[in-house]
Amino acid sequence: MRRLVAEVRIHPADLILPVFVREGATEPIPLQSMPGVVQHTQDSLRAAAAEAAELGMGGIMLFGVPESRDATGSASLDPEGVLNAGIRAVKEEVGESIVVMSDLCLDEFTDHGHCGVLTADGVVDNDATLEIYGRMGVAQAEAGADMVGPSGMMDGQVAVIRQALDEAGHQDTAILAYAAKYSSAFYGPFREAVDSQLTGDRKTYQMDPANRREAMLEVSLDLDEGADLVMVKPAMSYLDILRDVAEVSDVPVSAYQISGEYAMIEAAAANGWINRDQAIIESVLSIRRAGADTVLTYWASELARWIKEGRL
Repeated sequence: MRRLVAEVRIHPADLILPVFVREGATEPIPLQSMPGVVQHTQDSLRAAAAEAAELGMGGIMLFGVPESRDATGSASLDPEGVLNAGIRAVKEEVGESIVVMSDLCLDEFTDHGHCGVLTADGVVDNDATLEIYGRMGVAQAEAGADMVGPSGMMDGQVAVIRQALDEAGHQDTAILAYAAKYSSAFYGPFREAVDSQLTGDRKTYQMDPANRREAMLEVSLDLDEGADLVMVKPAMSYLDILRDVAEVSDVPVSAYQISGEYAMIEAAAANGWINRDQAIIESVLSIRRAGADTVLTYWASELARWIKEGRL
């Protein structure tokens, strides 16, 4: 009876799997702060994508971990660079059976770890960064990405990327805008996952956790610029923001259950303090209940298997 009248459900098609591919890796590299998550080789990335497609999941989001970095993140534009090569490999593996998504940001590729290029004073140069974002979008689309995910929170990023994609003939490449992305303590494990070079913080361009109304301004700007989907990140500590966005957005809304949220549940479960499986299900249900149409979660494949097995 409870299943019959449940107001919110999780379906594999609602789930997006974030994955990391590391340049030069010869075998998957486990992440200490995210048990069960790895930095993939190109081959293991293909296998993860094939499994995601077989399970009927909605999408797979790729992040690249390059061997070399510089001040402008030039490896992000290299057609043979780790991320673009990964996109191409996944697209070859899964074809049209799952949406292939790619992170569009410089933080993994810069030697300073910021999401944009810096001025001589060490401040992120918004407009100079946008020019690179446009070129990144085209490079990722040409590698085969169905959807690009600008995550740097630069002002005007969606408009610039949309224009660049259209001018290059990629009108059908969609944009998942990280529209309300907060400066959060819960990103810590992700920085291990991408071998981040960041010192300091990103408070000058990511949002203040104290602000709620500001999120609606950020989302409205991205919608006006042509975002095809908008995202709230993190998810679990920002369910009020997610609810606000879902009530006004005329495009689908995503939420990212980020690395720290994943790590907390895994750590508590490993210590026997909570029931792991039930906590995972409850956490993702809460995100869907708050209004997310799709959820990026590192448990996506596991959840999809549970659904397929009739456990959920």
